Amino acid sequence: MAARVRCAADGRKADRGRSGEAGLRLVRRLDGELGAQWARVRGRLREEVGEVEYRTWLKQMTLSEVDEDEVTIILPTRFLRDWVRSHYGDRIRSLWGAENPRIRRVALRIGASMPEGLAGEVSPAAASSALSATPAAAPVAPAANGHDPASPLLEARSDARTDLVRTEFAGTVDPRFTFATFVVGKPNEFAYACARRVAESDRAQPGFNPLFLYGGVGLGKTHLMHAIAWAIRERSPKRVVAYMSAERFMYRFISAIRSQNTVEFKEQLRSVDVLMVDDLQFLIGKDNTQEEFFHTFNALVDAGKQIVVSADKSPSDLSELDARLRTRLGCGMVADIHATTYELRIGILQAKAALAGMIVPQKVMEFLAHKITTNVRELEGALNRVVAHGQLVGRPITLESTQEVLHDVLRAQDRRVTIEEIQKRVAEHYNIRLTDMSSARRARAVARPRQVAMYLAKQLTSRSLPEIGRKFGNRDHTTVMHACSRIADLMQRDAAFAEDVELLRRMLES
Repeated sequence: MAARVRCAADGRKADRGRSGEAGLRLVRRLDGELGAQWARVRGRLREEVGEVEYRTWLKQMTLSEVDEDEVTIILPTRFLRDWVRSHYGDRIRSLWGAENPRIRRVALRIGASMPEGLAGEVSPAAASSALSATPAAAPVAPAANGHDPASPLLEARSDARTDLVRTEFAGTVDPRFTFATFVVGKPNEFAYACARRVAESDRAQPGFNPLFLYGGVGLGKTHLMHAIAWAIRERSPKRVVAYMSAERFMYRFISAIRSQNTVEFKEQLRSVDVLMVDDLQFLIGKDNTQEEFFHTFNALVDAGKQIVVSADKSPSDLSELDARLRTRLGCGMVADIHATTYELRIGILQAKAALAGMIVPQKVMEFLAHKITTNVRELEGALNRVVAHGQLVGRPITLESTQEVLHDVLRAQDRRVTIEEIQKRVAEHYNIRLTDMSSARRARAVARPRQVAMYLAKQLTSRSLPEIGRKFGNRDHTTVMHACSRIADLMQRDAAFAEDVELLRRMLES
């Protein structure tokens, strides 16, 4: 430097006998030299990383102190400091060394940022510390828990930020959707067990992070998501749980971009203990939002925080999602919620009726469980309509009144799947001719698909056993009964076969 700062070997301060006017000139010269060096370092960084990345991560850096061979740069938040240190620390040190060979170390610390428009300039402390050449304070060592030793002010700010995160990302968690009100059956017992495992753990569980729940519409994914959030909040009130739909995640991210507040958005999301995102499939086609979710996902998993996600398909079937994101989503626990069975639908109806204090005849429940097979929401809605009609009109709930009240729903259900559609789809799936469905052939390659089609016709349509038999070459109703029993038994003993039949069911119901 043009004006050399003399310092005794034992660390004594430089001679302060120079006049005030000379000292002021020296400060100004140091300020100018440091400013030029710092500007060139920042310019090189901007060229190397690009304008968007620079504005996101590096713009808020301020040069704070220069002490012999070390410079100190301050950033406004811990998250930003840690990110810059891990991703750009070595490069900043290298660029400083190229500008000033005396600089060997770069310390990144948390401090007050410069006013708007001044971030990145040399703070007055930098020039004065370079002038006096006083030893800089040793870098603050992180505490055992990984956080910086906080003053009361910083601790208060941390609490305020936690409260803000709770408010901004708490979402609307429905008090009706708890584990106590979730009806467990064979189609959802595995997903339920996984959800309970995550909810009852005080930290992210190995092998269960992320927990990915998937299944068709109205099968209970959102119920389980809400139940996890409720259980964690009741068990560990201090844990910050962020629950939101994928649409809300996208909306908040876009709002942060518009307000040029993406750093705060990133920091808030990365400070939560549990991140829950419902209906992830809505991020398909939103490339920038997918990119942000991917980085948030990685940051939270690396920090040992729990992530729970739901979608209508498994990660491998979400082909339009970014490949990196699909891979990460599939690396944890993937739990499928299958279509409801008749027994599960009966259980759901009984639970709903008991919870609401409704008295519904068993025959009506059996009728509803047999007719409405698509999803639980439609089933619950039908039950509510039947009960409300009985209460408002003052008539007892009967099978006849139920059919009258739900005539539109029942017609829609009957229209949804036909036996002909089932035969065609099953024949295509097993690569046999459509005529084989009604032929007399008994070869295993033909008989088994025919039995599957009969089973699905019984499950997905309201046709009687004799009607189904007539569609399959005028077979007797006992043949249909045997086929349904045989397929149900195979599905219990062979998981791969059960998955195959469930896939056909979903294809027909979609």
